[in-house]
Amino acid sequence: MSIEHSYEVDLNWIQDRIGILYSPELNDEMQVATPPQFPKGIDKVWSPEHLFTAAVNSCLMTTFLSIAENSKLEFKKFSSKSYGKLEIVDGRYIMSEITLVPSLTILKEEDMEKAVKVLNKSEAACLISNSVKSKIIFRPDIKVA
Repeated sequence: MSIEHSYEVDLNWIQDRIGILYSPELNDEMQVATPPQFPKGIDKVWSPEHLFTAAVNSCLMTTFLSIAENSKLEFKKFSSKSYGKLEIVDGRYIMSEITLVPSLTILKEEDMEKAVKVLNKSEAACLISNSVKSKIIFRPDIKVA
């Protein structure tokens, strides 16, 4: 059985190092910019590095919610911090590491072992984490004004 889903995200450059991300599938837009650690970077605006880190973290949450439901794990609260590490490896910038720090509050002490299993299974099953070295298909479209 083959399953395939598509997600469209579009981008328009505005000025300097800032663009607007949007999708015809969604209601909200968001600014994205070069992070302040780079020349002409913009402070306080989401960067590709933030979005990459957020994608892994939010995938952990959605995967956890599904697995917890299927496992009938009752919990009161889930939150997660994530930390993306950018560095130069073999002369190229890469996001070399994402640290995920989920915090889970369960209702019953006897669910502790199940909670650990669900969290571990969620991390292993996260499709974004499993896709980090995805094939990139690059199809530029260049026009002359």
